[in-house]
Amino acid sequence: MTIGYRWTVCALLFVVTTINYVDRQVLSILAPTLQRELHWSEAQYGDVVSWFTIVYAFGFLAAGRLLDVIGVRRGFAIAVVAWSLAAISTAFARTTAGFSAARALLGLGESANFPGAIKTVAEWFPRRERALAAGIFNAGTNTGAIIAPLLVPWIALTWGWRWAFIVTGGLGFLWLLLWLALYRGPDAHPRVSAAELAHIRSDPAAQATGVRWLRLLGARQTWAFAVGKLLADPIWWFYLYWLPKFLDAKYGIRLSQLAVPLIVVYLVADAGSVGGGWLSGAFIKRGWTVNRARKTAMLAMALLIVPTAYAPRADSLWAAVALVSVAAAAHQAWSANVYTLASDMFPQPAVASVVGIGAFAGAMGGVLFQQITGRVLDANGSNYTPIFLVCGLAYITAWLIIHLLAPRLEPAAIGDAPRSAPRPPPHPVA
Repeated sequence: MTIGYRWTVCALLFVVTTINYVDRQVLSILAPTLQRELHWSEAQYGDVVSWFTIVYAFGFLAAGRLLDVIGVRRGFAIAVVAWSLAAISTAFARTTAGFSAARALLGLGESANFPGAIKTVAEWFPRRERALAAGIFNAGTNTGAIIAPLLVPWIALTWGWRWAFIVTGGLGFLWLLLWLALYRGPDAHPRVSAAELAHIRSDPAAQATGVRWLRLLGARQTWAFAVGKLLADPIWWFYLYWLPKFLDAKYGIRLSQLAVPLIVVYLVADAGSVGGGWLSGAFIKRGWTVNRARKTAMLAMALLIVPTAYAPRADSLWAAVALVSVAAAAHQAWSANVYTLASDMFPQPAVASVVGIGAFAGAMGGVLFQQITGRVLDANGSNYTPIFLVCGLAYITAWLIIHLLAPRLEPAAIGDAPRSAPRPPPHPVA
């Protein structure tokens, strides 16, 4: 049996997500170096990072709606050009304000990646394959986080830190050539067979033609998805932006030594991303309802994350790395399933908008968490214990609220769009 073209599309999403994370992680890899050279306090670094997150958050609202209107082919092209130029512009920053402005522009462009990827998955995959497809492209976050500590220190130590922003920023333009050459919608793509198109369209047809954005805010399913992002995304961004600094402060790990522990963390996280998407899909194939499959997988991941609260008290570097690695893997498995909730509960014309709303919530939570982190560390001598305690408990809290708001993952009644064909009665959540 031949592999369908939809997996080529998934591979393109994986690559662009990888580039997205390489570009955003350059700053965190260089943070200890820049902090010593530019004399930033912990709070100043947190503020620079939060400028990315603030604009990223509001960008999600616009990007989700824009992608629903103009489609993912043009939307992705515009976004990649914008964030690649912003990444390159960071090389020319001279002041804290300059870094903040460059990071803000990067956040604006990068905000389109996940709404666009989830919308693309919803268009190209039937429901039973979406969590796996989301897990595969979401593994690009970890791959980017692996490539960055390999590439960035070498560039910075060879040519200077400014070239690290220039070289990594140029990668997006290479991907753009592939995207424009290879991507069309499934109905119009010459390499999609009739059999594959029938497979893609095998879910019960939803008859939605349009959804008013404000109607989405009145649906409890929107808020369930938003809570899943609000409480989990700030923790992932803490790992991205503060983990190199944590290893530097706790274990004296410098720029030339960062690669190995970070690669271990994100290799393990890659396995979690793909495995988490596969897990709920496997449950569905065994006859479980979407509700039971998604929530069982998410609950298992939330429980695996709890021990990360002990990372600052670990006796050795590798004990701390092991705890964070498991938490990062579980986060990615959680994320693969949370992203899929949007397409489980909403029709295709609303998916990118819902993802945009949820990602906005997650990013705003990230703004607050980053600023609090910087100030807590300044106040208590870089003691990370209270921060990691929050990291350990956030996902259990999120799971409980999601289950309260969407106990059965029913299709949202959003007025403009009739519901899809009814599903069989769900089993109790395991």
